Amino acid sequence: MTVKDQFSRLFGLSDRGETEEIRQIPVDEIVPNPYQPRTVFDDSKIDELCQTIKTHGIIQPIVVRIRNDQFELIAGERRLRASKKLGFERIPAIVKEFNDTQTASIALIENLQREGLTSIEEAYAYQKLIDLHNLTQESLAQRLGKGQSTIANKLRLIHLPEQIKVALMNRQITERHARALIPLKDETWQIRLMEEILLRELNVKQTEIRVKQILNNLENPKPEKEKKARMKAFSRDSRIAINTVRQSIDMVIQTGLPVETDEEDHDEYYQFTIRIPKSQKP
Repeated sequence: MTVKDQFSRLFGLSDRGETEEIRQIPVDEIVPNPYQPRTVFDDSKIDELCQTIKTHGIIQPIVVRIRNDQFELIAGERRLRASKKLGFERIPAIVKEFNDTQTASIALIENLQREGLTSIEEAYAYQKLIDLHNLTQESLAQRLGKGQSTIANKLRLIHLPEQIKVALMNRQITERHARALIPLKDETWQIRLMEEILLRELNVKQTEIRVKQILNNLENPKPEKEKKARMKAFSRDSRIAINTVRQSIDMVIQTGLPVETDEEDHDEYYQFTIRIPKSQKP
């Protein structure tokens, strides 16, 4: 099924009896698609596509429209990039008459059908389709054949701070890391914990534990004077002991064991509560 067929099925566009004449158009006369949702292209994947094109040629033509006396790309960004890399002067293309809404939707759907989009690019693609076609999350999920919770979880990423979205775009953190930060709500704490994730290479389980600790501390704040007094009361050996316990807990968590921990600062002592399950669910 072509991208056009998928688009027609999803959003009710009729073919209107248009013929699909394949033309060989100059590569240097094609301008980028302004609605392209993909901002990061994997050079190794483009190289793989180059090898495929060398062997089999371009099996599926790209799709363009005429805009301001130029060919504007609608679908086929990777094929176009590979053709340029191979030094091709012309590329097979189908010229269509699509408006801006149709052009944007086809570009979005083409990319959603392929692997490689980052989670934040995918989130923006979903939001754009919702805006373009005045859809609900549920109706978009039905048309794309996805669960409504999948769409909702992706869209929540859009509301995270810009630094976290950049980290997602650069694949420095995973989608599950980012979603674990959402309950913190406060951007300052979200960014601080993201920096801790990168610095300490925290996995998702460790991140979730840190979120619980931060939320607990925020809900039950200790008086500032009391905190300072207790910090002074710690000897150097006590601080070393506390850090050693924390590192040991982290090592256990890294094995995948769902350990629950809680830290309490009392007048005479610092208390760790550690809960280790006797058995794990399969």
